[in-house]
Amino acid sequence: MTTHIPMKPKLRSIALAFACACGSQLLLAQNTSITISKRYLNLPVSQSDDRAVMHFNVNGKPERSFKIRLASGKPDYWVFCDVTALQGKTVSISYDGKQDGLAKIFQEDRFAGEDSVYRERNRPQYHFTTRRGWINDPNGMIFYEGEYHLFYQHNPYEREWENMSWGHAVSKDMVHWQELPTALSPDSMGTMFSGSTIIDYDNTAGFNKGNTPAMVAFFTVDNPEKQVQCMAYSLDKGRTWTKYSKNPLIDSKAKWNSKDTRDPRVFWYKPSKHWIMVLNERDGHSIYTSKNLKEWQFQSHLTGFWECPDLFELPIDGDKSKTKWVMYGASASYMIGSFDGKTFKPESGKHYYTTGSIYAAQTFASMPETDPRRIQIGWGRVSHAGMPFNGMMLLPTELQLKTTKSGLRLTSKPVKETEQLFQNAGRWSALPAEEANAKLKSVKSTDQFRIKTTIKLSHATSAGLSLFGQRILDYDMNSNLVNGVFYSPEDMNSMEITADIYVDRTTVEVFIDNGAYSYSLQRKPVSDAKEVLNFWGNRIEVKNLEIYTAESAWK
Repeated sequence: MTTHIPMKPKLRSIALAFACACGSQLLLAQNTSITISKRYLNLPVSQSDDRAVMHFNVNGKPERSFKIRLASGKPDYWVFCDVTALQGKTVSISYDGKQDGLAKIFQEDRFAGEDSVYRERNRPQYHFTTRRGWINDPNGMIFYEGEYHLFYQHNPYEREWENMSWGHAVSKDMVHWQELPTALSPDSMGTMFSGSTIIDYDNTAGFNKGNTPAMVAFFTVDNPEKQVQCMAYSLDKGRTWTKYSKNPLIDSKAKWNSKDTRDPRVFWYKPSKHWIMVLNERDGHSIYTSKNLKEWQFQSHLTGFWECPDLFELPIDGDKSKTKWVMYGASASYMIGSFDGKTFKPESGKHYYTTGSIYAAQTFASMPETDPRRIQIGWGRVSHAGMPFNGMMLLPTELQLKTTKSGLRLTSKPVKETEQLFQNAGRWSALPAEEANAKLKSVKSTDQFRIKTTIKLSHATSAGLSLFGQRILDYDMNSNLVNGVFYSPEDMNSMEITADIYVDRTTVEVFIDNGAYSYSLQRKPVSDAKEVLNFWGNRIEVKNLEIYTAESAWK
């Protein structure tokens, strides 16, 4: 995932001017300057207009620049800039594109569409999405002083990929999220690609202030020539950031003869008392070490991975005295092995435990000692037709390392905090498919719900569950396939499969056999579907059926 910053063209300067004789909206006029007095600047966007570069200047100095499809006619939707930090300052704007849209820009203490946000027709109701714009990889996930921080790749100005920044949201429970202003924005070096975050409790980098430890973010800066690794720090729980004055930390393009050097994952390795950075470089993951977060030494390289590395230690079957390390890549493949602080040695792999729309998943850093869970969130590559946003985060899941008939393997299942969203609406057992389908008619809202079920096959070699004709569970027992992906149950003679199915407005997540395998997919109803929900398969038995209603996380 790379982007290119164009040569700066000649720009026609337009000043932000606002005139309002009645009402609170202040409209933009050309050739005037004003003092910002509202929280947001609202910008109209049309997907049919070409992208051009917009620059904000404050007192004659550049404040930000970004690409946007400024609507010359009727907007498809509106995006916003949070200009809280510019209150009372003089702002001017220039745009290298059609000028018609400039007159539509207005400032207000609410962003355009705020009254309906989270209630839009195709807005997921219990999966995280951004209020406006594009999102992809989760970044910098960390727990600190009671808050889970979710940063993410973000284009605040359009529903497509561009202007890579770090968006930011916080939560007390990983279910209810509050979106905060953009954390890291593009600068003269380039755009902000993926990375990670740590808390420097021992002040190894020297950024701490008094008793306040720095939250330090590591990220890739991308420009047309190369990708380099940089850092920034925050002393107010991630609300504001200062970029390190001596960036970049690592520039390894020459070493690898490749631009592809990105996505630093940093953590503290206690046995050797140094920092680890796992960095994707060309054809795999490299390991660097540092004592002060500023100077990094290359140690080793493991081929066979692409993008967004993660490396973590897990107990085996919950036994903290027996552990193994897991090396992870963006495509959700992983290896199991040992790690000595400098080199990861694989002992098995590559394996997978999840497939589908997931990509670039990351786990939370700095979990408290009282809660040592390894919790992961992945990007769901799901589109949202007609919406002013695109992309989503999948449910937070707990990763565990378990002994199976095939050896050690990762499992994942939604964290216990998600249970608060669901209320049981019915539970039955030992049903023929016809009776089970009659029970399914009790699902009142097909927008969002949850189903737990166990299906037993006898006369059928395949069976499953359909939603508006789309097979959201398709088990081919003869070929050991679940929705087209090989899956062999722990009991090799089993005639059963268990599925925990989470349905939201645009996506479905399915956890097979208590998380031994999972997958996610976009909802794609079949146009001629006759039934809303339907078990299928020759004379199957639905041994267990539980139906749950799902509350919105946005109430």
